[in-house]
Amino acid sequence: MKQTVFYSGRSYRFRRFVRRAYAAFNSMHREVSIGVVAGCTLAFAPVAHASAQHQAAVARDSIPGGELDELVVTSAPADPALNRTAKLTTVITREEIARQPALSIQDLLKNVVGLDVRQRGPNGVLSDVALRGGTFDQIAVLLNGANLSNPQTGHYSLDLPVNLSDIERIEIIRGPASLLYGAGAFSGGLNIVTKKDTEANVFLKAETGMYALRGAEARGAFQTPSSTHSLSAGYGAADGYLPDSDYRLLNLFWQSRFRTGHATVDWQFGCNDKAYGANTFYSPLYPNQFDDTQSLFASVKGESGTRLKLIPHLYWNRHSDRFHLYRNGTPGIPGWYTGPNVHRSEVFGFNLDLQYQWTGGVTRLGGEIRNEGILSNNLGKRMPQPIGEFTRSDHRTSVAYALEHAYTARKFSLGAGVLLHYNTAYGNDARLYPNLSAGYWLTRHLRVFASWSNAVRMPTFTDLYYVDPAQEGFPDLLPETSEAFDAGCKYVGAFGSFSLNGFYERGKNLIDWVKENPQDKLKAANLTFVNKIGWEVDVSFPAGKYLPCLADTRLHVGYLFMHQDRDAGKLISNYVLDYLRHKLVAGVAHPLGKGLRADWQFRWQRREGTFSRLAGRNDDGAGILEETAFPAFSLVDLKLSYSLNRLSFYLTVNNLFNVAYYDRGNLPQPGIWVSGGVCWAAALP
Repeated sequence: MKQTVFYSGRSYRFRRFVRRAYAAFNSMHREVSIGVVAGCTLAFAPVAHASAQHQAAVARDSIPGGELDELVVTSAPADPALNRTAKLTTVITREEIARQPALSIQDLLKNVVGLDVRQRGPNGVLSDVALRGGTFDQIAVLLNGANLSNPQTGHYSLDLPVNLSDIERIEIIRGPASLLYGAGAFSGGLNIVTKKDTEANVFLKAETGMYALRGAEARGAFQTPSSTHSLSAGYGAADGYLPDSDYRLLNLFWQSRFRTGHATVDWQFGCNDKAYGANTFYSPLYPNQFDDTQSLFASVKGESGTRLKLIPHLYWNRHSDRFHLYRNGTPGIPGWYTGPNVHRSEVFGFNLDLQYQWTGGVTRLGGEIRNEGILSNNLGKRMPQPIGEFTRSDHRTSVAYALEHAYTARKFSLGAGVLLHYNTAYGNDARLYPNLSAGYWLTRHLRVFASWSNAVRMPTFTDLYYVDPAQEGFPDLLPETSEAFDAGCKYVGAFGSFSLNGFYERGKNLIDWVKENPQDKLKAANLTFVNKIGWEVDVSFPAGKYLPCLADTRLHVGYLFMHQDRDAGKLISNYVLDYLRHKLVAGVAHPLGKGLRADWQFRWQRREGTFSRLAGRNDDGAGILEETAFPAFSLVDLKLSYSLNRLSFYLTVNNLFNVAYYDRGNLPQPGIWVSGGVCWAAALP
């Protein structure tokens, strides 16, 4: 691969500095297992981004809890005067999570106007999440600031060990965010922030529903004079709404916070285990697919200081999966099928942030060392000696440095920063990714803003190496790059909030899986350019402010429009060109009586692009595929909840009108699905 195609030229002195920095780091580590460099053990290694939950904060006390107005670079709740850099961040709050008709994190994200959630399996089994026409590989997924984006494939990035009852809020940043989240936040970022209990408590939940749905959650927290601890467990299962769509999942999550003086240390550990039928998940030619996955995660983060903050963050994530093209027991398995694909990806990361608050604003210097590796029988380069079932492996290390400053005057804010990033898979060279943002308060409640952002994403190991009868990766893929411009305005006042945002993005070398004819094999390729233009509007207001008879009723409406130009010609796209052109969401939450509430969620969307519809089979059993446009669809979900002292009861009806629709081609989604449950919560002495 020719690095000059991707990386801009740099002076010899600069390249020598970067090479020596990496060599010094690499010499202090030995490869373990799949050659993963344990760079996370260096206490002095620099970091690429501040933790996400510390980069989004409410800019004004009057902002309602559905959306944050800006991003900040301070790690603790900051002075409102500093929270004025121009990046909109949508936030799903704890109250919204409890209120909405959702059984999983993926269900919550469907009702965010800028997000495209393409569900394969229901109730958190498997979904692809993308922002602003991007792909599921182009969004960074973080848990309490630790980047858990899966280097094997973004299909698994939401295999997270948390339950809905664990979540304090979900932060969603739109547009390229490499300066905030490092390489990988190509089209935006998603950070899940868990609850930090301040008192001992216990929470229990049980639910059941159609298709033999059953589930349970248990959560408890206790504290000592200098620490708090919580442990949660969750289980879910169903027999499935289609043949081979059954699932079983288990989550375990532990977190602790230790306090001493002006310093805190947060420790967390989680396990996610899933096994599910994958009927037509990846190809309509193979309806009897099955997947069995496990994810282990651990991290420790410290924070000390007040005016000058030091924030180190060490994290580790291992994901294993065993994918069967033909589920065990499937009749007539062809002789060419030799068994499942087995993979184990592993990520070590270490971040370090230095943040200084002074009269001129907030200055941040940080960096990141992140190593990604994989063992597989399908992905990677062939190993001289197999390790158990694994015959192939690969690994790579990325190093990044960030410098950022945010300045705020009385009405004006300005932010500027640059990310320096390089990856060992693409030679000892580096590239700069600058970012600028500005905002101005026209009135006390109305602000205009604009930003210019740059981002990069490395190909996943699946993009590079995956091979099966229907798909083929390409080892010489180039990294993706993008440049984006955003501008808009936002009003926040006692009578609600309104935002209007326009964006233009230029993407280069975007990675897609394409083919020329329906019967051809999908192949990974770089598209020379893809340009996006669009706008989105979001309105939220308490109706009771206008009509007293609608007391405690809240309305929300959002709409997204987008258009893409690309150089793909007549190629059939599997991901990049199948974008949401229109998306309309609306929600109404209102009381029905004492203790009884209803939450309605409406979603309408129309997708560009086509899918290869399975139109039948030949006499020899081979599938006949025809390209078919995605039909538009609209859905209504409803949740009724009733509270009585420590108990709460709920009834959820998803797809209330039993609409037939597709998120992915050939994979019909569930019709009406009714479920219900009971929760009990109490504080402990």
